[in-house]
Amino acid sequence: MAIHRTGDAMGISLSGLCMVHCLALPLLVSLFPLAGAWAEAPWVHWVFAFMAGPLAAYVLSRPDTAGRRDWLLIAAGALGVALLFFAAAELPTHEAETPMTVAGGLILAGAHIVNWRKRNHAH
Repeated sequence: MAIHRTGDAMGISLSGLCMVHCLALPLLVSLFPLAGAWAEAPWVHWVFAFMAGPLAAYVLSRPDTAGRRDWLLIAAGALGVALLFFAAAELPTHEAETPMTVAGGLILAGAHIVNWRKRNHAH
């Protein structure tokens, strides 16, 4: 069961890092203009999305101690990951990128928190 807690902790941390990237980096860019090239690089968004997808799929789809899967958590995780990928692809627009990334990260973090709490209360 430790792998599940570690996976959820990694998912929560990754979502938090994503929030920092989206919300705090623009402030840092205004203070340090050279950071802007890294902050706006499209590959950064794709890296977050490609890390979050497999991690969420593995951790959130694992059965609990009774052998059941929580399909609502799986759906929430899929929605969060989908938003991250749509944001990375700048769909529908570039202006929607930050709100979609933040929403996707919050949904994913919430799913991992619920999953973590459920697994900790199962013991």
